[in-house]
Amino acid sequence: MAGQAGPVVTIVLGIFVVWYLACIPMNANSVERMVSDAASLGFVDRFIASINQPQPALAAPHQIVGEIGRTVLFESPLSRRSLIYHCLITLASTLSGFIFGTLLGIGLAILIVHMRSLRKSLLPWIIVSQTIPILAIAPMVVIVLGKLDLPIIVPKALIAAYLCFFPVAISMVKGLTSPDPMQLDLMRTYNASTAQTLWKLRWPASTPFLFASLKVAVAASLVGAIVAEMPTGAQGGLGSRLLTGFQFSQDLQVWAALFAGAILASGLIALMAAIERHALRAMGARL
Repeated sequence: MAGQAGPVVTIVLGIFVVWYLACIPMNANSVERMVSDAASLGFVDRFIASINQPQPALAAPHQIVGEIGRTVLFESPLSRRSLIYHCLITLASTLSGFIFGTLLGIGLAILIVHMRSLRKSLLPWIIVSQTIPILAIAPMVVIVLGKLDLPIIVPKALIAAYLCFFPVAISMVKGLTSPDPMQLDLMRTYNASTAQTLWKLRWPASTPFLFASLKVAVAASLVGAIVAEMPTGAQGGLGSRLLTGFQFSQDLQVWAALFAGAILASGLIALMAAIERHALRAMGARL
């Protein structure tokens, strides 16, 4: 308990206990429909019936794990019934949007730092752009670009990039302006050019800010990709999986897709953290 494992395990177990107990009131109506004498059930029997409903209002954790295992282990990865198939489609859109959004964010940050006019004119618009609800613009982007006969991955990647570039741009502006004024004066004393100051001083100083923003951006890209998949119907992806689950009242399918998205996001963030450790170690940082 003095380390990290004990508290984390305790919290996780507490969440599972509360979750299982919450299944009793949440699935009470389903139990009454399934069991004729539900009023006479004891606590244990009611609890067992509540956590094993075929169409639960609140799915129990073991039901979600079972659904994920069934759609991952017992379905062909190329089948539309496979969760791996939908995860791969979402992952392709996520990474495409993440790469484009990251490059856009870094490019805008460099321009804003080196051009005072852009700092006063462009930066406020970048902030205002994030006040537009993604649920409002996602269908329009998908429909408009769909009429241009572009691959479906293009609008999904653009929406993912829309959510991704903002944290990168804001963090990189902060990171690129983080060097001490004395360090900048020293570079000017050495007659360093703007490009040399950028790559030898500003960029190394902004590295921690960059990786902190990338962890947020990659998760935001995944959210954007899933939201963009909602209007595509049967095109595939976790968003499509969620939509069809809601339409056909497949509650376990919805829960499994939600958890698959969470697992996918956790893996991408862990990947960014691993790259960060490697980059900082290569730069001579002590971790």
